[in-house]
Amino acid sequence: MGIEEKLPAGFLLSTVEGLAGYMRKASMWPVTFGLACCAIEMMAVGTPDYDIARFGMERFSATPRQADLMIVAGRVSQKMAPVVRQVYDQMPNPKWVISMGVCASSGGMFNNYAIVQGVDHIIPVDIYLPGCPPRPQMLLNAIIELHKQVQSTPLGVNRVAAARAAEEAALQATPTHQMKGLLA
Repeated sequence: MGIEEKLPAGFLLSTVEGLAGYMRKASMWPVTFGLACCAIEMMAVGTPDYDIARFGMERFSATPRQADLMIVAGRVSQKMAPVVRQVYDQMPNPKWVISMGVCASSGGMFNNYAIVQGVDHIIPVDIYLPGCPPRPQMLLNAIIELHKQVQSTPLGVNRVAAARAAEEAALQATPTHQMKGLLA
């Protein structure tokens, strides 16, 4: 009788997925992508006070081909939007995105034609980090939350297809204003 018959069903696959998730979260390299004042707070996490090196992330890559995490720090102008998309497309899979600051997440106080009203109009976002500007401790917390997501993502999951399916399901769902009439 081999070891496979003695182990519970799915044990080997779950062990491999858990190990792969741990390795992915422990080897993230962010791409340098600071656009405004939030970039100063992003740079601060590399100092000894906050020490992003404890997560193995001290190497901010200047090339997207060697990075798997994009931290969009600051407002994205309409002129910069194609560059953001190009850098994202050049990153190898799997890749993750943190939208840092209220300007990157929703346009912030810049509600005008020149600023993109949320970087999620250009690229998919995994973690939204609020604040103007968010403190380095908040960025570290967002990284820890992203690590939890990365470690629990099973191998072979197409994250883009899953996001599209969730968006399609949300569009097909009954709007809440119609639900209020049904519940009353």
